[in-house]
Amino acid sequence: MLFSKDAPSVHVGSRLRQLRDERKISMRGLATKSGLSANALSMIERGKTSPSVSTLYKLADALGVDITAFFGDPVERLPCVFVKAEERTRVPFPRGLWEDMGGERFVGRVLPFMLTLENGGGSGPHHMVHTGHEFVLCLRGTIEYQVEHELYQLHSGDSLIFAARLRHKWRNPGSSVANALIVLSDFSEADRNDLHKQVDSE
Repeated sequence: MLFSKDAPSVHVGSRLRQLRDERKISMRGLATKSGLSANALSMIERGKTSPSVSTLYKLADALGVDITAFFGDPVERLPCVFVKAEERTRVPFPRGLWEDMGGERFVGRVLPFMLTLENGGGSGPHHMVHTGHEFVLCLRGTIEYQVEHELYQLHSGDSLIFAARLRHKWRNPGSSVANALIVLSDFSEADRNDLHKQVDSE
């Protein structure tokens, strides 16, 4: 996986503990709200395991925060944001990397991310749903998107756009690293802190 070793990297476990403490939610309480086990949460907070992207969505929903809350402390939102490649805040997950491209600091209704997936990496076992729309541009390799019951194979240059209320998940079925630009947009500002919801896969 290629990325700048100098880029800021977030320790999800400590950030999760901070978010939980700020909201005065016990481990057991968060387990109940998120549908995850207290043991799984403990493993994440102690850095013994990295949560999948779908698990991060579950936690964001349970905590009542935006997914970008896992990228660091709240910052002032600006009407214009410039991010140098080596300064993207990144969140690693099993066999992948999720990089913020300025959405955490932007006032508008758009959240762009850079996704890097090693072979076999994916969003996790659960489908995701959220408000607004999702745009995906495959930059390298192959990324398979499941939207409801349809499967889409995206190769370099291919794109996909869909209403994000549709159940979806993604993975890299290939043998090499895959990259994609993902843009979440048009979600309600009132829904910004409740953007990502989670439903179990059937």
